[in-house]
Amino acid sequence: MARITAEKLNAELAKNIVSPVYLLTGEDVYRKNLVIQKIREIIHPDDFNSYQSEADKADLGEVLALANTAPVFSENRLIVLTGIEKLRKEPKEALIRYLDNPLPTTTLILTHNDSKKMKTEKVLAEVCSDAGRVANFDELKKDELNSWVRQKMQEKGLKPDFNSVDLLCESVGGELNALENEIEKIWLYTAERENKTITKEDVLACIGFSKEENPFELSNAIVACRKTRAIQLVDKLLDDGEEPVAVLSKMTYPILKMARIKRLSEAGLSPAEILRCAGLMPWESRLVGQARAFPSQKQFLNALNRLIEADAALKSSTASDPSILLKGILLTLFNK
Repeated sequence: MARITAEKLNAELAKNIVSPVYLLTGEDVYRKNLVIQKIREIIHPDDFNSYQSEADKADLGEVLALANTAPVFSENRLIVLTGIEKLRKEPKEALIRYLDNPLPTTTLILTHNDSKKMKTEKVLAEVCSDAGRVANFDELKKDELNSWVRQKMQEKGLKPDFNSVDLLCESVGGELNALENEIEKIWLYTAERENKTITKEDVLACIGFSKEENPFELSNAIVACRKTRAIQLVDKLLDDGEEPVAVLSKMTYPILKMARIKRLSEAGLSPAEILRCAGLMPWESRLVGQARAFPSQKQFLNALNRLIEADAALKSSTASDPSILLKGILLTLFNK
């Protein structure tokens, strides 16, 4: 058969087309679990013809013997082995031997959750591709993630604005299970409300932050070149128990982003070209204008050196005073 995209695999399953072997790769466990659930619904195996286990906790000899056994009073058997990247050499070789000639009445689903390690699994990928389907489920990129969140919210009758979607994705990250839980909380939060338009204030309220505790306030202060406010927020975050390395991370991203936008702007690119080249979303177009007031390249490079030094010091625990180290980066960046 072949390696196919996640979209094509889902299209096949929508037509109830099932293969004897599936290898689902990538870190997005949520979407892989949806595929497993769909295959289970199609095959609908009873308890006698269904088996699922983490690969490293299973007796692989028994599992493969089961895979080679005809189903009991049924047309198909379903076996799911998750996390096969944890298999040792000999069990993996036995699995590959089975995949060379899988039993047609058994549907064997394998999940591999380590993209870096998967690059070395050429034999496994080839035999699975020959026997069935190999599909990759990497974590969704920013635009894909935002589209996914927007669609999920709209399915619940919500009308999210651009800022609310962006904030939710940045706050929670790319873990779809966590995002789905937060969307459920937002839906419940607005259940009695006639107006289903979702704003960033709604998102902040549901994920546990008030307006005053916006987790992106430090980033916003840096983007707006508000030196005094940024320094105050560094102190506040440290006083509230935030790890210095985490505060450094919150500082690094907006500094690098704004420096990139400013460089593209000074190169003569149009706002639309800057948005595309900098990987920005349409509603971030305001950053193009704000970048004109951002510090010069010389100041940025000096601050970048301080960032690198701070990262090394904090991770090696050689920083005597993290507060001075972090605020020194801002003073260097915004020094006039």
